[in-house]
Amino acid sequence: MTTMLELEAVTCRHADGRREVTALDDVSLSVAAGELVAVMGPSGSGKSTLVHASCGLVTPSSGAIRIAGEPVPFVARPWWAKRRRRDVGVVHQRLNLVPGLTALENVALPLELDGWPVAVARDAARRALAEVGADGWAGLRSRELSLGEQQRVAVARAAVGDRRLMLADEPTAALDSAGAESIVRRLADLAHAGRAVLFVTHDSRLAAWADRVVVLRDGRIVDSVGPQRAGAGPATAPVVTA
Repeated sequence: MTTMLELEAVTCRHADGRREVTALDDVSLSVAAGELVAVMGPSGSGKSTLVHASCGLVTPSSGAIRIAGEPVPFVARPWWAKRRRRDVGVVHQRLNLVPGLTALENVALPLELDGWPVAVARDAARRALAEVGADGWAGLRSRELSLGEQQRVAVARAAVGDRRLMLADEPTAALDSAGAESIVRRLADLAHAGRAVLFVTHDSRLAAWADRVVVLRDGRIVDSVGPQRAGAGPATAPVVTA
């Protein structure tokens, strides 16, 4: 299997007042095409920083990141902007939908920015919305949607097109248990179709759908469980406490 995401000895430090905080500490992790990986850990363990470093929103202090084998130039923002439009789909914890755009327009936006014809991009966006059960909201502006509805739209936007890597930071936080499970099933489907998918969750029942569960604590990987067949239903995942 092709390794789509590889972090090698990645450390991320930032200033917090007078002290320096190490959000990630010598983290090495890979996610292959066809693999669904869940990341768990207590609040402040570095889960969001892991996602942000993997999509170019946080610059590591040291270490290396490769996307599909290509070394990431940490300081090249245009390089990352292109990759997020074309190769790397991201579900942000704050969702980051454009309030004045409809759900359909939000999902089609990265494709249109990448040069797809508008009609083709919006057809792809309609399919992506339908696959997460959000096609009924296509014409509604994102500010008119509930938080849970926005979350489904954000997942559709991250999945649309031909991206080979998908990163999702708490993609089910605003959903009930049935809705959350449907989204994780969709992530598993994407992985089975050949994408590499990494998602952050606090819910061990959802993490148990993954091929592999990685546990962070104090910025370090302290456990890794798997492999197990994604989509086969909840099996066993680590119990994570604060």
